[in-house]
Amino acid sequence: MTIFLTGASGLVGSAFARAAARRGHRVVGTVGSFAGEIEGVAQKRSLDLGDEMAVTAAVLDAFPQAIVNCAAISVPEQCDANPALAQTLNVGLPATLARLAHHVSARLVHLSSEQVFDGARATPYAATDPVSPINLYGRQKLESEQAVHAAAAEFAVTLRAPLLMGNSAAGQRSNHERLFADWAAGRTPRLFTDEFRQTCTAENLAEVMVELCERSDVRGVFHWAGAELISRHALALRIRDHFKLMEKQAPLTSVTRAELPEVARKRQACLALNLAPLAGKLKTRPQTIAEQLKELNVPVPVREWYHGL
Repeated sequence: MTIFLTGASGLVGSAFARAAARRGHRVVGTVGSFAGEIEGVAQKRSLDLGDEMAVTAAVLDAFPQAIVNCAAISVPEQCDANPALAQTLNVGLPATLARLAHHVSARLVHLSSEQVFDGARATPYAATDPVSPINLYGRQKLESEQAVHAAAAEFAVTLRAPLLMGNSAAGQRSNHERLFADWAAGRTPRLFTDEFRQTCTAENLAEVMVELCERSDVRGVFHWAGAELISRHALALRIRDHFKLMEKQAPLTSVTRAELPEVARKRQACLALNLAPLAGKLKTRPQTIAEQLKELNVPVPVREWYHGL
């Protein structure tokens, strides 16, 4: 099938393009200013995703059987810094894509976030549980879900994703890539010992998304994540050990939410996700932390620093 993909140069978008191409699909991928080649993208289009008319023209030109939305401003601090732009990309774009999916009868796979929940409980959130976002990014993602399913309920599936691991095209997007950037610059990341996430890799998430493109019988809102819940600090320790870095080369500072209440106010304490019923419907399986670590590469921007240690 032909798949129209937004955010093709991003962490998840580039992983999706590779996964879709492996399964024989043709990907028309949109990018902003990214100039490089993207493996798996048969046709790359530079597009202003904030321009509704341009997006509409591009989708109608491709006339896809599926539309996959991986474009977003996904860093909460960036949403706070430019809320109007974040609203355009995080809410306006998926609403437009949903209307177009309905118009061309295309499958729509939309990425949302675990951050639609407040993280105030330790038990896993089911997809049907009440939502209560505590930051602008979470509120925008919730609004995007509502817009998507109001416009294209018979075609759409929304996937709420967790904190992501993986290897991005620019080497700056994922959790371990940001850690490496800090270490190479001589900074010491401060990470919560009491903030828990159920991380997965972009590659694993992409495999799920390709399956959902092929499964028009699965509609609605679902969760996907890894098989294990882990604190941000413990995850960083696992990453450091995996790459055989010493503490002096890759320092970490552990903090608690009580020590940084103003920071913690907009951050969820625990985002455990119940993956049923989706995990039982697909061939792709949730990964353990050990399986995720095996996929990680030293980020391109810091390879010289790493190999010089």
